[in-house]
Amino acid sequence: MKERIYLDNAATTPLDAEVLAAMMPYLTTHYGNPSSIYSYGRESRLAIENARKLVAKLLNAHPSEIFFTSGGTESSNMAITAAVRDLGCLHIISSPIEHHATLHTVEHLHQTGAASLSFVKLLPNGHIDLDNLAALLETSKDRCLVTLMHANNEIGNLLDIYAVGDLCKQYNAIFHCDTVQTVGHYPINLRNTPVHFITGAAHKFHGPKGVGILYINENVKIKPFVLGGAQERNMRAGTENLYGIVGFAKALEIASANYESDSTYIKSVKLYMMEQLQKHIPEVVFNGDVAGSSLYTVLSISIPQTERSEMVLFNLDIHNICASGGSACASGSNVSSHVMQAINNNPNLITIRFSFSKYNTYKEIDTVVRLLKEMI
Repeated sequence: MKERIYLDNAATTPLDAEVLAAMMPYLTTHYGNPSSIYSYGRESRLAIENARKLVAKLLNAHPSEIFFTSGGTESSNMAITAAVRDLGCLHIISSPIEHHATLHTVEHLHQTGAASLSFVKLLPNGHIDLDNLAALLETSKDRCLVTLMHANNEIGNLLDIYAVGDLCKQYNAIFHCDTVQTVGHYPINLRNTPVHFITGAAHKFHGPKGVGILYINENVKIKPFVLGGAQERNMRAGTENLYGIVGFAKALEIASANYESDSTYIKSVKLYMMEQLQKHIPEVVFNGDVAGSSLYTVLSISIPQTERSEMVLFNLDIHNICASGGSACASGSNVSSHVMQAINNNPNLITIRFSFSKYNTYKEIDTVVRLLKEMI
């Protein structure tokens, strides 16, 4: 069987061997319930609190501001719902290119009459129109929740989190930022970032699936989203994902320590692929602000739709190459994603998202470009 070429790291990443090693004791011998008072339980509790302290230190937050969840989707649901229910935000401002974890939540709150909903305009390159955001905040009669993602998971555009945060401060708005694609990929200093909520998911940076964080700024007081117990300081009921939490902290520690070398290398792989695609497939189009403020792990391309290119994702899969048609949720679907419809609604183009990790090689890129050229 051919070796797999994995270029869908924005969907999920392979588990780092060091992370697995850190988790193993809590999958085997240290199995006590963290809520139990005997020594087995206290060992588990200590592991969780040490993980919390480490995550807080790496993000320059206070440990009391870090809450462990099942992942980015739960964290975003929790923050957005709490902003409306507990913080008096009756007007939500978001964008049409958010992850569905945000979009479906804000649309649900709007449909049930809990809050009004506005979508900020997009610039031609897919960035948020900050002037339009300022106008929406200025003219709102109600307190606003602004929920915008730090890096778009499909096209890679990066938001100016400081500019948005300062606008929110100016208009007394709550700011939730979906940072699932950037926690573990960029240094984040929450002490000097004007944001009320951020989210993270371990499986985006070589940690385990099923564990994430929600940062809740210490000045914000909200009620629990999941009820039924006193876990996570009365903020999230349910027995904690002990080994997942240990894995999250270890993965973030490794990612932070190796940020300079890993990000430089991964960016070089992305740039190499861009060069090779332009050289061998001149009709290729790059989506988003690819040469500007863009995530170094993501490259979204569009190619002309023909009888041959229509099945390109399927054909890549036959050759053991993993990529997606936008986000992982839209993989294998011939319908263009909501992001592509919002920024480039061209039915004559097929979109493919390639996303990279420290494990990808130039040789793999050569193979993929050669096969793409043959396919189209």
